[in-house]
Amino acid sequence: MLKGIGLQKSYGALRVLKGVDIEINKGEVVSIVGASGAGKSTLLHILGTLDIPDAGTLEINGKNVFVQSQQALAAFRNKNIGFVFQFHNLLPEFSALENVMIPGFIARSDEQLLKKRALDLLEVLGIEDRAKHKPSELSGGEQQRVAVARSLINSPLLVFADEPSGNLDSANAAELHQLFFRLRDQFNQTFVIVTHNQEFAATTDRKLEIKDGTMAF
Repeated sequence: MLKGIGLQKSYGALRVLKGVDIEINKGEVVSIVGASGAGKSTLLHILGTLDIPDAGTLEINGKNVFVQSQQALAAFRNKNIGFVFQFHNLLPEFSALENVMIPGFIARSDEQLLKKRALDLLEVLGIEDRAKHKPSELSGGEQQRVAVARSLINSPLLVFADEPSGNLDSANAAELHQLFFRLRDQFNQTFVIVTHNQEFAATTDRKLEIKDGTMAF
């Protein structure tokens, strides 16, 4: 499903990625671990097409994604890729339901069908009764579940998560980790998760380690 070959990225004189090869199969829950500064988040941003490598290729479903125009790449990302971030990135002025629907609005989906799918996702995640609440009225765990629902609204091929439980207490973190596996089983979703949580990483289908800008084997 995803194949990265020779991915390199530098910021000025700092070489962050030094030629990363990575392959992700459909339906996998894959964790990426490594020390701070090893290049985990940089790699995730490139795999999610939020950033462009200096060298190397990235194929998603056989498509070389970085040969597209910026506009086409943005449309591809909106349709095929979901994101979950450590600090939720919810818009404070919108309700939970509206936050979940935003990627669908960008994709110009039918509003009634979009609303139904958003409510269905909130129900799957156990927070349908919080649909009309704004982020400030939700707990950290509830906010992160809204963020997960938002990442799934367009039925993406891949969901990338960057330290998704890093801002949660241990109980909510454990619940979120189990949720990824449940969603994978229910929707045949593919998850790539950057984490410092070695206990969680050990439970994923594969644990990949990045060390000094390259994959450690």
